[in-house]
Amino acid sequence: MTKPLALAIALTLAAAAPALARDAAPAAKPAAAAPAQPAWVAKSNAYAQILLAAQAEFAPEQMSFFGVPGYDDRVADLGPDNGRRFRAALAKARSELQARLAGERDANVRQDLEIMIRAADENIASSELGERLTLPWTDAPQLVFNGLRGLLSDQTPPERRARALDRLKAYAGQAPGTRPIAELARQRYEERAGNARLLRPTRLEVEQALANVDTYLAGIDQLFAKYKIDGAAPALAALKTQLRDYAAWARAEVLPQARADTRLPPELYANQLKQYGIDIDPQLLIRRAQVEFMETRAAMRQLAPLVAKEKNLQVADPRDYVAVIGALKRQSMPNDQLERRYREVIDAIDPIIRKEKIVDVPNRPMVMRLGSEAESAAQPAPHFLPAPLIGNTGQQGQFVLPVAVPTADGKALAYDDFNFDAVRWTLSAHEGRPGHELQFTAMVERGVSLARTMFAFNSVNVEGWALYAEAEMVPYEPLDGQLIALQFRLMRAARAMLDPMLNLGLIDREAAGRVLRDKVGLSEAMTKQELDRYTFNAPGQAGSYFYGYSRILELRMETELALGEKFDRLAFNNFLLDQGLLPPDLLAKAVRERFVPQQRGRR
Repeated sequence: MTKPLALAIALTLAAAAPALARDAAPAAKPAAAAPAQPAWVAKSNAYAQILLAAQAEFAPEQMSFFGVPGYDDRVADLGPDNGRRFRAALAKARSELQARLAGERDANVRQDLEIMIRAADENIASSELGERLTLPWTDAPQLVFNGLRGLLSDQTPPERRARALDRLKAYAGQAPGTRPIAELARQRYEERAGNARLLRPTRLEVEQALANVDTYLAGIDQLFAKYKIDGAAPALAALKTQLRDYAAWARAEVLPQARADTRLPPELYANQLKQYGIDIDPQLLIRRAQVEFMETRAAMRQLAPLVAKEKNLQVADPRDYVAVIGALKRQSMPNDQLERRYREVIDAIDPIIRKEKIVDVPNRPMVMRLGSEAESAAQPAPHFLPAPLIGNTGQQGQFVLPVAVPTADGKALAYDDFNFDAVRWTLSAHEGRPGHELQFTAMVERGVSLARTMFAFNSVNVEGWALYAEAEMVPYEPLDGQLIALQFRLMRAARAMLDPMLNLGLIDREAAGRVLRDKVGLSEAMTKQELDRYTFNAPGQAGSYFYGYSRILELRMETELALGEKFDRLAFNNFLLDQGLLPPDLLAKAVRERFVPQQRGRR
């Protein structure tokens, strides 16, 4: 199913404007002076408020998570005709931006305006497509948990955490002018359920959502208890009843109509790929990924015997990289040691990055923690939670590591993919430094324009950089760490094959699972998480890792050839970060037209 709001704002990187301030928390004194903002960035960010304000009315939880003031007490708009109203708001903002573009002369500001206009166009088109082809199913308990978790965190100042009670009451329909979010979600489904042509949610996703209800409710209770939010009991009790009633309705009405076939119609899948930044034909993506899979597998077969010898691993065939990885996994770390053991590698990475001049390291330290049971249900893969990006007073982004994947029968599958010594290097490089954490922290510290962060956001850039970051670190890692880096690269190639193959009907779930288990060496937990990602959690997204990585490699090789001995890796990588989250075509244009001439003129 398409989720245009989530795609547009999932990683919102915004700059606050006075026009948006409603009931904002008092500003805290910054921990460090912000970089001087070029005049064109300030002008671009002022224009960006036009589109930001239009989107914020429909997804206030994401806005407040990233620090936009005035939305802490607001909840997602699931009211009647919300799709049409969303498109109308974006169309109005687009018209205003087009008018500003007509009179703008600064080249950088013009490009940013064009980025924002394109973002509005794509979100309007996605909303229209989703409304025309799909039945609007909402996992209401997950929506509520995520919305409350965004406020109830160590990253949020205490005065803003207190607003979680107002948001809770809004979800429960107890705030003035609100109705229960579960009631609204049910109404949006039922008012169109009679149209048999509309695509239903998949049985797998509905079953998993139903299995997670109690986990989310327990997670919400834990959040309010941890942060000692007084007066929440009545609204919590009402919300629990509403969400359990919603689950009972979904089990009786939604689940029987859910589809067994997880394939998306070609038009919807093509739009998913576009939203994530994949701009090539999926058949071509499959073929490129197949070549990458074969080459990476061959490299792993060469390296596995060296790892087996160095670590004295007892395996029947040391060229069997899956067996060697399995032997490494048996040297597992208990959950209560994971954070400390990961910290050992995290602390070792920064000096390597500096010594080898890979990229400039942010001034803020890095945080890693384990995910709660409810967080793991909402996001069952390792992930990075950015710090507040507006009014940041020194808060740090968080690399969150789940330890289990929930299943539809209410049980949980335990990972063995992330709790052994060798994996710490690759996972820390991807989620931490020089991957996601460095990329997002650098954007905070360098003051990248809103248009080039939020509105240019695409998974190809974000995940491509993180996989590129893994590759940059490989030469400085121990042999077993290098083998796991190749395993993760093999997994990204498998993703770029299997996601489109599943959605195009070229392979079934069982066969795809065998590839992930038997050829890549993933656990049952990780295999389930991957297959759910390809089929209903985020169809189309999985190919962005390999595709984004390959586009950066293409661009780097082109640049190395253009500059010869003048190529400077540190300068190149810093320049990529300075561009924010530009899609591949605009990023390549910036490198060719700005970076290469600058470097050629350098003595």
